[in-house]
Formats: sequence, C-alpha cells, structure tokens
Amino acid sequence: MSSPAASAVKPAADKKTSAPVGRTHDKFERLVAAAQKHPPVVTAVAHPCDEVSLKGAVEAARLKLIVPILVGPELRIREAAEHAGIDVAKFEIVDAAHSHDAAAKAVGLVRAARAEALMKGSLHTDELMGAVVSRETGLRTARRLSHCFIMDVPGQPNAVIITDAAVNIAPTLEEKIDIVQNAIDLAHVLGVTHVRVAILSAMETVNPKVPSTIEAAALCKMADRGQITGGLLDGPLALDNALSPEAVAVKKINSPVAGRANVLVVPDLEAGNMLAKSLSILAGADGAGVVLGARVPIILTSRADVMLTRLASCAVAVLIAAARRKSSAIR
Repeated sequence: MSSPAASAVKPAADKKTSAPVGRTHDKFERLVAAAQKHPPVVTAVAHPCDEVSLKGAVEAARLKLIVPILVGPELRIREAAEHAGIDVAKFEIVDAAHSHDAAAKAVGLVRAARAEALMKGSLHTDELMGAVVSRETGLRTARRLSHCFIMDVPGQPNAVIITDAAVNIAPTLEEKIDIVQNAIDLAHVLGVTHVRVAILSAMETVNPKVPSTIEAAALCKMADRGQITGGLLDGPLALDNALSPEAVAVKKINSPVAGRANVLVVPDLEAGNMLAKSLSILAGADGAGVVLGARVPIILTSRADVMLTRLASCAVAVLIAAARRKSSAIR
C-alpha cells in the first residue's frame, strides 16, 4: 500500500494514461515524492506537438517537478493544446520551424544556461540525440552518452536499472566503461546505498566463444583496479543468476552481487530493449527513461508510457540536477 505522501503525488486521472488494473507504482511514487523536495528544474521540451507530450510536461509542471519551456512550431503547439483542452498560457513557447529546428533550439537553451534538463516531445529520438551529440553545438562531455531504464517491477522491493537499451547499439568494451559508470552514478543519485552491478550474458562462466562473457570479466577486473568506481560488479551472470537467490543457491555462485543485483548491464541494445519490454509486457513493469553523460539529464519517454512513468522520468532528472547543484556548491 502506498504511503499518504506517495498518494499525494499521483497524477490527475486520465483514462488514456492510467496504468492497467493490478499494477502498482509505489517505487515511482516514491521517486516523485523525493524529487518534490527539490526546486523544479527548468526543462527545454523539444517539439511537444501532440497531446501525450504536452500533457506529460504540463502535469510535471503542476506537480512542481519542472518548469517547461515548450520549443517547437508555436501554432502546432497551441493547436494541440486547444484540441486536448490543455492550458499552456503560462508557459514560455520558443517558436521553431520544424522538429529538427526544435531539437537544435532546445539544446541551445541548455547551452545558454536557460535550462537544466532536456525533454523529448513528439519528435523521433534520433532527431533529438542528433542535436545533443553535435560536436560544435551539442551537449557532449568526456563521458559516453548512455540510456538507463529505471524499472518499477511489481514484486521487487526496489527499482532496477537496465542499461543500455536505447542509445548504444553495439557498445565496445571501452564504451561499456562509461555505460556502467553512468548507471552507478545514477543509482547513487536515486539513493541506492549499495550498488550491485550484474554484467549480463547468457551464462555465468567465461567462454571465449561468447564475447560478452569476456567483456564482463574485463569490466569486473577494471572495477577491481579502480577504473570503475562506486559499485560492486560481477559477471558474466545470466539473468536468473543476477536476480534470483534460488538460482544462485542451486548453481553455488559465491558473489555479493548474484541474486541481489540492482543494476543490469546488457551486452547490447537489442538485448536491453527485449529485456525491458519483456518485463513490461509479461511482468507488468514500467520503465522511466533518462539519458546520461550529457551536460544535463535528458528525459526520454515513449509514446506508450503511462503518465506516472513520464512523471518518474522527470523526477529522475530533478534528482540528477539537484545532485549536480550540490556537487558544484561543494567545489
């Protein structure tokens, strides 16, 4: 049962965005409640030209998670708002010619220090990320960009992070170092005290014929040598060995991570995408999405996401922005 505080952050009822009967969202409700303890984050919303993306931004503003700047063709934004019965009068609108222009101008707001987060609207992910990774005008840092799903899985006591299922198609070992580090850093921002990272493969033994097992072993040794910090790593681990204490006992795996992992690092985008969608379809899970490694957190949501999932994605961005402010203040 949700706490009274969690109940207070539930989004306004919407039959199109409500979760299916039987799902629980206590972990996402806790995320939203935690984010509401911090100031709302000014967020450039790129091309919010449909009902779904507009409602997500406006509802997040209502709950004081973000202060949206709507970036896109102004006429289309206002028409979409009017059609959906959404009042956007109090929000700043930055006019853009089309979706590519909206992505570029939203990124420009971040570069001009007018926004602390970026949010995907009704444009393709590739369009937004193209503007983000531009070497001349983008938001690159020394880190590789990577995506994390924060999965609210019914029956699991805490959220599980899955990476990378949306940005890096077939990451190299070098790229996986940043992917793992981004996920560990995110887990700490979300309040995870002991970050336990499972490097997934199809088996728990190193097999020269299966490259992901060799890379898993290498990542674990890198963590031993301090090249990856902040978490415990183990791998290769099959999915059951990562999450099931019973499977660990049967296979007699001696590991502080096996059976208790809270971060799952997949071999490639295909595996991650299938894992996340399998949890969603078969286990009733929902996944908030954020891209890390840029100058600011990037809120990446799907058109199929329910409202609370969209709000949870915003909440994650708020917590990241708050942590970065705190880090800058300490320096």
